[in-house]
Amino acid sequence: MGAYKDKERNTWYASFYYRDWNGENKKKTKRGFATKKEALEFESEFIMMRSSSVNIPLSIFFKMYEQDKKPRIKLNTWLTKENIVNTHILPYFGDIKVNEITPRDIVAWQNELLKIKDDVGNSYSKTYLRTINSQFSSLFNHAVRFYGLKENPIHKAGSIGKKHADETNIWTREEFEKFIETQKSDSMAEVGFLILYWGGLRIGELLAVTKEDFDFENNSVTISKSYQRLQGEDYITDPRTEMSNRIVYLPQPVMDTIELYIDSRHGYESNDRLFDKTKSYFNHRLKKGTAKVGNKEIRIHDLRHSHVSLLFEMGFSPVDIASRMGHENINITMRYAHMMPSKQQDMASSMAKLFGDDEDV
Repeated sequence: MGAYKDKERNTWYASFYYRDWNGENKKKTKRGFATKKEALEFESEFIMMRSSSVNIPLSIFFKMYEQDKKPRIKLNTWLTKENIVNTHILPYFGDIKVNEITPRDIVAWQNELLKIKDDVGNSYSKTYLRTINSQFSSLFNHAVRFYGLKENPIHKAGSIGKKHADETNIWTREEFEKFIETQKSDSMAEVGFLILYWGGLRIGELLAVTKEDFDFENNSVTISKSYQRLQGEDYITDPRTEMSNRIVYLPQPVMDTIELYIDSRHGYESNDRLFDKTKSYFNHRLKKGTAKVGNKEIRIHDLRHSHVSLLFEMGFSPVDIASRMGHENINITMRYAHMMPSKQQDMASSMAKLFGDDEDV
């Protein structure tokens, strides 16, 4: 069996036998290949994927990993994982067999990641480096658990990056108010940034909202989905976690501005995205506006951190803040504990009053 010419369609097809998971012989036929080489490559790849072996190229193993893993995790989680693997891992290791990738290969790859700069000369953040490394490690862990790989080479090579950022950059309300003045000429940018700062939404949540998500009687927005653009394709997925499904209440002035913006969006249906741009659009507006007013540089996600800081300053508890932000557990919220204003002096003053009462005796 192998590749054959389909004379009627002037294409090629692959036809061959393989053993299924019961050990029974099955015939596989697939048509529509432009060349004989493509048909033979399909046969080779199909057989390798059913071999339960790690003596295959990483690119083939990743397809096996997809079959095993994708049905078990959220779509947005898979899309992020797939994008990282296709962008940062397969270009280096796609043609190398899984069982031939060594710790030394991993170290060389990690060093290359550390050198990469974006269009404006910035290196990858330490947290993003850690994420890339962890995604690769998860592939090897899967190979160890289910396909007989002896060990995960990343365990010997070590990790790069950090799980959490060294510091969290935030804007005060005054800094945000200076910045938002620069967005008045673009209503989409102005309203989007108002929601990000005063609502603490993730950028993907903002980019997915529609008219029907807003309740102007109760001054709220329902968060039930997220937007991602990966490799030129738009995806609307479930939120990041179950807790991310929530209702966020917004100040009346912000809701008034949102309502005016919605009224101006002529031709938009109730289920159309109100902010039909991508993250890069808001990144560009943020960078340009920041430079104009002389604020310190922050990321889009830091507006969410700024919102948490504002809530702490207003005296709300970590439990209340965690619920509003859609944090899966309060430990995530407590990472921002350093933003809470110190109450040490208040504590000392209160205790001093007790001494004062004694002195009057």
